[in-house]
Amino acid sequence: MWLETESVDNLVGKPVSKKFVHMMKLSVGTENIAQLIAWQQHRAELSPGGQYYHQTRMWPKREAEIINGGSIYWVIKGEISARQRIIRLDEKIGIDGIRRCGIVLDHEVIPTVSTLRRPFQGWRYLAPADAPADLPKGRAQEEPLPDELNRALAEIGLL
Repeated sequence: MWLETESVDNLVGKPVSKKFVHMMKLSVGTENIAQLIAWQQHRAELSPGGQYYHQTRMWPKREAEIINGGSIYWVIKGEISARQRIIRLDEKIGIDGIRRCGIVLDHEVIPTVSTLRRPFQGWRYLAPADAPADLPKGRAQEEPLPDELNRALAEIGLL
């Protein structure tokens, strides 16, 4: 089909489709978003180029969809609380010679509407339709609801 609105030359290098998928990962030992940010900043300082990446053993089979606009959604204390845009996936070879995946993340951590999640191991794919919305910019600075109230509201679908 001929695209009358755009020449073929302008399409080179652009994604073929807008299809993408997110990832979801537990942030083990993290109490809140501020602690997640502090940990990532510390790890970025130790890494060449100062770019934070999260390392995982398994390479995502849906790599093309992830880097086509996906984010990693962080589960903190049983709730999706924040997300970060995934920039790329880098190969990392450990001192043991095993290939791993370095998920390179944008520096900005975006708070999301709190959504309950059961514990799981590793990471999971998250469809865009199932991803919680970002909190509006002003709401990120508000005092959070008490955990029990937040969970109760999430359980009945109000958050």
